[in-house]
Amino acid sequence: MSERPVLGIIACNRTVGVETAQAVMNRYAIAAMQYADCAALIIPSLPDFMRAEEVVGRLDGVLLTGTPSNVEPARYGDAAVGEGPFDPDRDRMMIELVEAVIAAQRPLFGICRGFQEINVALGGTLRRDTSASAQLLRHHAPDEADFDAMFDHRHPVELVAGGLLAAAYDAPTLQVNSVHFQGIGALADGLAVEARAPDGLIEAYSARPNGAPLLAVQWHPEWATDESDDSQTYFRLLGHALRGEL
Repeated sequence: MSERPVLGIIACNRTVGVETAQAVMNRYAIAAMQYADCAALIIPSLPDFMRAEEVVGRLDGVLLTGTPSNVEPARYGDAAVGEGPFDPDRDRMMIELVEAVIAAQRPLFGICRGFQEINVALGGTLRRDTSASAQLLRHHAPDEADFDAMFDHRHPVELVAGGLLAAAYDAPTLQVNSVHFQGIGALADGLAVEARAPDGLIEAYSARPNGAPLLAVQWHPEWATDESDDSQTYFRLLGHALRGEL
């Protein structure tokens, strides 16, 4: 039996009881391991104690997940304080990871915060009003929504003709969940738009920097993946990338 590829999944610094723990929500790991058909290892966001380049060479690819924390505005050249929570050690580790993964020509995938992080790491910016702007759709459920209802908040996205996602889904549009307060401001050079919301906000992009397959989405395909063929397709693309088939 051949060995499965190994995916590195970035962790967050989260408070558990009175201590700080390295945490990854199970839904990210399970969706990736099941539908990308891979093994997985958690990458701690502890940049004072390890370097990304120490582990990337031992992995077949990296996934940057969503999380409640926001990227600090200073990371994309904004002097505003912004609205937390923040996870500065994850910010530092993810920038190292993006650089190391691309240098090693490994696949890099992102979901929600991960989608925003990759854009920032490559020189792009974020906007912080995706649920408070009169010019945009509401991209997050109302505050009173419970947890499940928050992930049931949906809108369509238009897939860019000729793009990776349009080919994978063989469809012009998808219906996606929408759980984010921040979004793409300026897209980093070299990233190609794969999907947009009806208000024009970028919802997915791809690239191949230094030959490294890169695909990130603003929505949450790891949520209730068993119930969604569309979500499973995202992780199957990840599995193809880990095997050098994308």
